[in-house]
Amino acid sequence: MFTLAEVASLSDIQPTYRILKPWWDVFMDYLAVVMLMVAIFAGTMQLTKDQVVCLPVLQSTVNSKVQPDTSGKADFTTVETTTGQEEASTRTVSFGSAPTGIPDILQSRATSSQYQPTESSQELKKEQKDSSGRKTNLDFQQYVFINQMCYHLALPWYSKYFPYLVLIHTIILIVSSNFWFKYPKTCSKIEHFVSILGKCFESPWTTKALSETACEDSEENKQRLTGAQSLPKYVSTSSDEGSPSASTPMITKSGFKFSADKPMIEIPSVTILDKKDGEQAKALFEKVRKFRAHVEDSDLIYKLYVGQTVIKTVKFIFILCYTANFVNTISFEHICNPKVEHLIGYTQFECTHNMAYMLKKLLISYISLICVYGFICLYTLFWLFRIPLKEYSFEKVREESSFSDIPDVKNDFAFLLHMVDQYDQLYSKRFGVFLSEVSENKLRGISLNHEWTYEKLRQHVSRNAQDKQELHLFMLSGVPDAVFDLTDLDVLKLELIPEAKITAKISQMTNLQELHLYHCPAKVEQTAFSFLRDHLRCLHVKFTDVAEIPAWVYLLKTLRELYLIGNLNSENNKMIGLESLRELRHLKILHVKSNLTKIPPNITDVAPHLTKLVIHNDGTKLVVLNSLKKMTNVAELELQNCELERIPHAIFSLSNLQELDLKSNSIRTIEEIISFQHLKRLTCLKLWHNKIVSIPSSITHIKNLESLYLSNNKLETLPAAVFSLQKLRCLDVSYNSIAVIPVEIGLLQNLQHFHITGNKVDVLPKQLFKCVKLRTLSLGQNCITSIPDKVSQLLQLTYLELKGNCLDRLPATLGQCQLLRKSGLIVEDHLFDTLPSEVKEVLNQDTSIPFANGI
Repeated sequence: MFTLAEVASLSDIQPTYRILKPWWDVFMDYLAVVMLMVAIFAGTMQLTKDQVVCLPVLQSTVNSKVQPDTSGKADFTTVETTTGQEEASTRTVSFGSAPTGIPDILQSRATSSQYQPTESSQELKKEQKDSSGRKTNLDFQQYVFINQMCYHLALPWYSKYFPYLVLIHTIILIVSSNFWFKYPKTCSKIEHFVSILGKCFESPWTTKALSETACEDSEENKQRLTGAQSLPKYVSTSSDEGSPSASTPMITKSGFKFSADKPMIEIPSVTILDKKDGEQAKALFEKVRKFRAHVEDSDLIYKLYVGQTVIKTVKFIFILCYTANFVNTISFEHICNPKVEHLIGYTQFECTHNMAYMLKKLLISYISLICVYGFICLYTLFWLFRIPLKEYSFEKVREESSFSDIPDVKNDFAFLLHMVDQYDQLYSKRFGVFLSEVSENKLRGISLNHEWTYEKLRQHVSRNAQDKQELHLFMLSGVPDAVFDLTDLDVLKLELIPEAKITAKISQMTNLQELHLYHCPAKVEQTAFSFLRDHLRCLHVKFTDVAEIPAWVYLLKTLRELYLIGNLNSENNKMIGLESLRELRHLKILHVKSNLTKIPPNITDVAPHLTKLVIHNDGTKLVVLNSLKKMTNVAELELQNCELERIPHAIFSLSNLQELDLKSNSIRTIEEIISFQHLKRLTCLKLWHNKIVSIPSSITHIKNLESLYLSNNKLETLPAAVFSLQKLRCLDVSYNSIAVIPVEIGLLQNLQHFHITGNKVDVLPKQLFKCVKLRTLSLGQNCITSIPDKVSQLLQLTYLELKGNCLDRLPATLGQCQLLRKSGLIVEDHLFDTLPSEVKEVLNQDTSIPFANGI
């Protein structure tokens, strides 16, 4: 047999699952235990005490007398027994054969009667006179036989199997109540949910987050805040609503000190989570996010719970229907007709069932229990279908706390929260904290400030190429508050910080004039925006979608430089317009690196005061350029990598243009260059990294040209017209296919920088050295075999590149180039060693005069 503990173990669940058992489930569990005890008690009584006692129903008195045996053997005598007596005081005795089952005393009497017949007859007659009642002719063995026969024939089957039926029904009900905790596909989700819920309830972050809300004004908090009226609102002084969570001991850590005279208050440590608590809270946010995504996809738990409730209800109806009919069938007396007259001699027996009264009481108790159980099942069904349990709203939590962004949940996630509410609504309230993005951002902010202190940020400050103090923050969860304490910072770079927030403390950074936002849609407070609007001079914004550009960028009235790097074109090549730039009244420089097909029309809003426009198009062909005509004040224009095949005609209307850069396009011919004669202020022309094969003679009309960049093209010759530009100071024709340097180069008396690296030059004309103002001379990667001694005429030379030629020695006259030093002499080491020692000493001397490479 099994014990009660073994059967009760079917309803055992993990203690932590109790939060998912509402009052009706708990009540039904107790009812099931009581029914189980009824079954065990009834079964025990039946196995140990249950029996039926039967007596034959006599139609008339049977009298038997002793007949003499004619054969000379002993006679048998039939003794009349008393009806209603189970004990065999007198038995049917058969002399001569001694049947089995006759008591020993009668056998001895029968044996002795063979020798003393007169004495025995007298004793028997005496016993007949002394006995009373009706006698039967049955012996003990026959009584045992008929009792067993009638137990199975006369008793109703329910009386015999009642304990087993109750046990089976109770086990089924217990299994049905807890099946959703055992089924693998739901058990794993429930276990995960309960684990996360417990951690959320006990997390110190939950206590802190809820205690910072205005609605957390419980009586317990009021008592703990007595004497702490001066404490800031953001200070947490108690665990939430006195809940029995692990965060409760934090009140002790908060450091409150009370005295009889004057309350002493220290800032509680709960306002700043330690690193371990912060990391655990961040991990909880991630677990909740993943669990929600996993559980909200299905409603299996809900369906299983409804299914097991329906099964219990059907079971209740079934038990009640057939059990009620058997209450009246349990009786103490029963009539038995076993049809064994040939064995016993009687046809009818009257029997008594000694357990009838007890079984009837137990049955009535069981029916009462099952009725209560059934009514609870009906209530459960009513609750399941009364409200939509597959939807859960945190509206009340949102109203009572500062976390108005807590989302509603659905399916199994919602059902589990409804079940938890039946246990304690505080669980879902605390759990909601970990569904709020606002709460998560607050936690990130606290952890961030705890990690990035002022000292750590100061270590990351460096000086950039412009000798400005610069701080670059990369992939943080936010902007640390200590950043705004770096009051001497000039440049702040924020990259890949999706939750960046610029607070009013930025007004302390009086030196800040340049801000970089790389994939960082920063939000600013009103006071911070006022400061940026009045002080910010340069802004770099890098984005993937134009919507990432913060709206406040278009309102920076004092902004002078704006750099936009990102996608400004949709997939169907329709322009994604920028917001109006009309408010940027002081904008002078606009740099756009994107994939434009036309110049954004909003750029014309700043056209009247724009002095420099840079468009890097990343290989997308720029087709429409008519907007350029409105930018009459533009002095510098860069159209790089725009797949231009010719010089745009709109450029010729820019009368104030001073520098034009058409780098990395597909320009093959520059015949339109003659139109540049109308651009009187044009001094710098950059046509490098194109496919230009020749320079037209009309270039002579650009008389004010000072810098001409034609490197990385397909030029084979330099026309004499180039050398008629008397104001030319910089000429760059590197990386072409030029074989000869024309002698007309000597006409460029103002030439300071000449670059012809990466060509096919083999001879240097002597006229080159008449350009006595040369400071930079790049002759590397050519076929030059010798350097004329007249190089000594270049007294202002600071940079000379000769590496990659066919030289076998260097002229000793290099020592007469007074400003040339070894650092500015780019040549192979073995060639440098061919110089006289005194020349090498001169070149190795230090100088404080800087040299320039011309680019």
